[in-house]
Amino acid sequence: MDEVVTGIGGTGLVGVIRGRATGSGRTVGLRADMDALPIDEATGLDYASKTPGKMHACGHDGHTAILLGAAKYLAETRNFDGTVVCIFQPAEEGGAGAKAMIDDGLMDRFAIDEVYGLHNAPGLPPGEFAIRPGPLQASADEFRITVTGRGGHAAEPHRAVDTTLVACQIVVALQSVVSRSVDPLESLVLTIGTFRTDSRASNVIPHQAVMEGTVRALDAAMRDLAEARIKTIATATAAAYGATAEVAYERGYPVTVNAAENTDHAARAAEAVAGRVLRDIKPIMPAEDFSYMLEARPGAYIFMGNGDTAQCHHPAYDFNDQAIPAGCSYFVTLVENRLPATA
Repeated sequence: MDEVVTGIGGTGLVGVIRGRATGSGRTVGLRADMDALPIDEATGLDYASKTPGKMHACGHDGHTAILLGAAKYLAETRNFDGTVVCIFQPAEEGGAGAKAMIDDGLMDRFAIDEVYGLHNAPGLPPGEFAIRPGPLQASADEFRITVTGRGGHAAEPHRAVDTTLVACQIVVALQSVVSRSVDPLESLVLTIGTFRTDSRASNVIPHQAVMEGTVRALDAAMRDLAEARIKTIATATAAAYGATAEVAYERGYPVTVNAAENTDHAARAAEAVAGRVLRDIKPIMPAEDFSYMLEARPGAYIFMGNGDTAQCHHPAYDFNDQAIPAGCSYFVTLVENRLPATA
C-alpha cells in the first residue's frame, strides 16, 4: 500500500492504493468490519476462539481477509486509474464504528467518491451474491420504559400501585403499534427484550418496573411513528392504573440504503465473478452501521454466500473460507470497472 493510516475513529485503519494512473481523480472506498461478539464459541474447530466470551460469530474476520486479499492484488497489479481506499472498520456490532470514522474525517480526508461493502450470508451458496437497490437493512433504535407506582405487600394490593401489572399491560398494548398503527405493506418490528422489577421477593409488589426493547424500520417515517406511539401508549397506560411511565428513546443505526446506480455497478461486478446475482432480494430487519457510510457517500452493500452454516451471531457459526476468493474477486472487479485503466 502507498499509505497506511491508523487511529481513525479510535482503532480504525485505512490503506491507500494508487493506480497505475490517477488522471481520473476518482476514489473508491472498500470497507470491511473487524470486530467480534461477546459469545462463547461452540464450533469445536481447531481455530476456534481462545478467548472466553469472544468469537467471530458474524464473519467479520472473513470480511477482513477478503479486503486484505483484494488489497494485495490491487497493490501488485495497479490496473486502475484512480485511488482505492481500503477501510478496516472497528465496532460494527453496536459501537457505530463507521460513524466514528466518518466523524474523524474519513470521507473528506481521503476524498472518497463512492463506497462499497459486503457481508457473508448463511443459506446462500458460496460464490453467489445478492443485492437490491433502496432499503436493504433496517434501522435499529433502542428504548427503555421505566414504570413507577407504589410498592407494597403482595397480600394488600389495594394499598399499592402494582408496577408489574402496569408494565405487563404496556407490553401487551405495544403489540398494537405494528398490528394497528402501521400500513400492512410497510415493515416495522417492535420487540421487548428485557423486563425486570426492583423486587426479589414473591410477597412484594415492586415500586418500579423497567423494560427495554428495540425498534426496526425500513424508512424514517416508521421510526417516527414508532417512537411517538411508544411514548403515548406507555404514559397513557400507566396513568390509567395510577402509575407513571418515563420513556427514553435512542436513535441507533439508520436504514441501510443502496443507491440505485451503485447497486447496478456492484451487481455487474458480482455477475462477472459469479455469473449470476440475485438483484432484488427482500430487505432484512437486522441493522448495519455501513448505513452511515451510505448516508455520507453513494454506494452499495452486497451479500455473499456463506453456504449451509449456522446463522450469524450463533455460537456454532463459522465463516466459510471457500467464499474468500469470490469476495476478493468481487472487490477487485468492482474497482477495475469503476476506475478503468487508460490505454
